[in-house]
Amino acid sequence: IKIIEVEPIVTAEEVKKEEEKKAKKAPRIRGKKYNEVKAKVDRNKSYPVKEAISLVKETSYSKFDGSMELHLVIKKTGLSVQVSLPHSAGKEKKVEIASDETVEKLKTGKIDFDILVATPDMMPKLVPFARILGPKGLMPNPKNGTLVPDIKKAKSVGGNTITIKTEKEAPLIHTVIGKVSQKEEELEQNLGVIIKAVSEKQIEKAYLKATMGPSVKVKI
Repeated sequence: IKIIEVEPIVTAEEVKKEEEKKAKKAPRIRGKKYNEVKAKVDRNKSYPVKEAISLVKETSYSKFDGSMELHLVIKKTGLSVQVSLPHSAGKEKKVEIASDETVEKLKTGKIDFDILVATPDMMPKLVPFARILGPKGLMPNPKNGTLVPDIKKAKSVGGNTITIKTEKEAPLIHTVIGKVSQKEEELEQNLGVIIKAVSEKQIEKAYLKATMGPSVKVKI
């Protein structure tokens, strides 16, 4: 009796899973520039805010004007708060106060704003457009400060307004406090406003880094 060995059939999905496993195991190789600037950061030290900002500037190695990122580990998920920064954190956002004109624009599918602020009396008119506004994060709501009691407060929401929120399933916050080229005082003030909005008591760890650069642990 001749025995014929048949090789098992490997599906494309199985091959993909195996490649993903290998990719996860493979160590990440950093470039020479990164390793040079990383050596300037003491990984075991928590730097005072002013010193941390200065160090992030020094260790940024991008040829372009990178962003200064803030990464927070907090005690719980579900945080979402609207914050108006005293200084620009990059591209200024266009704010629109909901009106009948806004409704007419939405009817044509036109959205030419980054933040939509509304008073309670305008909400019934905006509800029909929830499917358009919702996925873009533009539907006004009290949690992020875009649903306000009166028009005066609506006008106080400016182009430097950002939303600070945790990831859906993790108590982590990722945001930008400005550009690496900005004055240290401006970056420090923007950071202070964000920390106050989140609450120091909620923060377990804080890190600053440039778009291209090592992270620096910040003493809050």
